[in-house]
Amino acid sequence: MIQVDNGNMAEIKAVADCVEAGGLAVFPTETVYGIACAVRPGSIDRLNDLKQRDGQKHYTLHIGDKKNTSDYVGKINPIAQKLIDNGWPGPITIVFELSGEDVAELSKKIDAFAAKILYKDNSIGIRCPDNTIARELLSNIKSPVVAPSANAAGGEPAVNADEAMAVLNGKVETIIDGGGCEYKKSSTVVKIGRHGWGVLRKGVYDEAQIRKMLEIQILFVCTGNTCRSPMAEGFGQKFIAEKLGCKVDQLEGMGYKVVSAGLMAINGVRASDEAVRFCRERGVDIAGHLSQGMSRELIGQSDYIFA
Repeated sequence: MIQVDNGNMAEIKAVADCVEAGGLAVFPTETVYGIACAVRPGSIDRLNDLKQRDGQKHYTLHIGDKKNTSDYVGKINPIAQKLIDNGWPGPITIVFELSGEDVAELSKKIDAFAAKILYKDNSIGIRCPDNTIARELLSNIKSPVVAPSANAAGGEPAVNADEAMAVLNGKVETIIDGGGCEYKKSSTVVKIGRHGWGVLRKGVYDEAQIRKMLEIQILFVCTGNTCRSPMAEGFGQKFIAEKLGCKVDQLEGMGYKVVSAGLMAINGVRASDEAVRFCRERGVDIAGHLSQGMSRELIGQSDYIFA
């Protein structure tokens, strides 16, 4: 076991070289300790034996810089991008659902074995940990790296180097002692796909916290919030729902919220009859709209504001 200070790049680089050469290295993250393994045949075989996996289990790609995400997923949709911006580096694993065409194109950027390991069922799981040692280590390994929790099959993940040493000493090349983990629990796993998002595994964050991190809110503003902005809200909901291939009442489940407000609005006033009729003739229902005034909270919650 070696102790590594956050700024000791020489030792971190030596561990990175060890992993690149086929070794296994236990390292700290903010959640639990992980086992760094380069995605190569010999290394993955050793990791499968250690974790008692048959090769069908998904392994999560670990990256040192969230800017590298697009190298493995291509174009990132707005919901995923907002979660990346708000949650990475941090205790979140994102499973990106991709099309078969996407996987085929992205697989050309890496060798065939790595593509087979990383892409399962047209998806890939990625994590960018919020731990300086972890990020520096991952950034210094040239090959793609997976890093399951540091424990024997069926055991609890190690949350400090001593726990990792107790079960993995002699089974890996290096154990980095980076102190105790901040959260001492696994990352939250979130899947984002063409049909919305969902929490696959609860961890550091719960579903309500994840929703706040990824939901995109669009705000339309006029003066009284009884005609122009409610109409814009209704047509905005219809347009986005059509683009996503869902119903308007499913938008929030997809990660989008469209609202409206007025700079001089009185709360609780219904939309004007003319606005309701105009929208109804075009397949948009705003009959249930109730006006609301603009607020600092609405501004702060909104990603896009149209006035």
